[in-house]
Amino acid sequence: MIADASLIRIDPSAFDTIVRIHGKHIYPSFIVPNTTLGITEIGAVRASHDYRETGGLNPNVRALIAYNTDSKVVKTVRTNGVLIAQVTPRGSMISGQSSVMHLDGWNWEDAMLVEDAGVHMHWPSLKIRRRSPETGLFETTDNEDYEAQTQLLHSLFQAAQTYTGEPLNLNLGAIQPVINGSGKLFIHVDQAKEIISAIRFARSYGVEEIVLVGGAEAMQVVDFLTTQDIPIIYERVHELPMQAWHDVDAPFKTPFLLHDAGLKVGIGGGATSLDRQRNLPFFAGTAAAYGLDRETALSLVTLNSAEILGVADRVGSLEVGKDAALFISEGDALDMRTSQILGAYIQGRDIDLYGTQQELYERFREKYANQIE
Repeated sequence: MIADASLIRIDPSAFDTIVRIHGKHIYPSFIVPNTTLGITEIGAVRASHDYRETGGLNPNVRALIAYNTDSKVVKTVRTNGVLIAQVTPRGSMISGQSSVMHLDGWNWEDAMLVEDAGVHMHWPSLKIRRRSPETGLFETTDNEDYEAQTQLLHSLFQAAQTYTGEPLNLNLGAIQPVINGSGKLFIHVDQAKEIISAIRFARSYGVEEIVLVGGAEAMQVVDFLTTQDIPIIYERVHELPMQAWHDVDAPFKTPFLLHDAGLKVGIGGGATSLDRQRNLPFFAGTAAAYGLDRETALSLVTLNSAEILGVADRVGSLEVGKDAALFISEGDALDMRTSQILGAYIQGRDIDLYGTQQELYERFREKYANQIE
């Protein structure tokens, strides 16, 4: 430890580039789990959606090979310090395998941080919302297909337990690492009863590495989650409560309550529209305003997420030996009032933060500046 950083002396001639950041802040890259960044572009254009396959059980689907390094949406989140993403397929009960990607690269091979981060299972809902044919209004009813849907999952996992590799079956082969302990199972579920059912289902097949994604009602079963030692990628921080009788600020304070109960918590982007996922650091800022200290809130979008995704040996904190995935900020990066990203680096590469939004800003500022004056 150096008591006075002003005593450090370096030889400027020994370096190609020196970045002077006196009075600025350095942060490790923010990490957004559970996102479709890079595999979808325009919501209204179906041809730009590459995140979903047909069928209900697709554990063999890999987000990795669909990742588009030329995505314009990706550039919009980098301007807020989000430089790493867990790119995750959507749709169906088993949607496929996610990959952890740097948000920069010539192609998906260059951008890849982790090839296959885990299989994603969306547990069926006991209740569903649908429009009543009589009244035309939306109503909540029992899911009549619940038993059939869960039985499909049982059939898949039972077959994977006894699968020998012959004949070739990509679905069963993709499930086997989850069962034998070498792969993670990300369970997407929000309701309390379904959280318990889904985790018990996974444990019954010997699944050890489980991550809960969503967890809107996780506090109702927090003792169960603590006993099972299940980490959570919590979402909906800037959402309304799921039930009318919940506290209006329940989503804001849930990260603190989960952390206070002893669980490892990260913040994900799956419940947030793609255009709002650049607000990831401000979700952590809200959690800080509702109970968490600033360092712990910061870890929700850095080190905690890195540990949950299995990449903490390379990213998530500023330590010797880790990748240089970091950014420089003028103010507090968790506060939208002061956050101003001045520069960013991925694996030591200086990243261009200029994108469509900056281009539009400059175009219209130039057009109307003289009129305002």
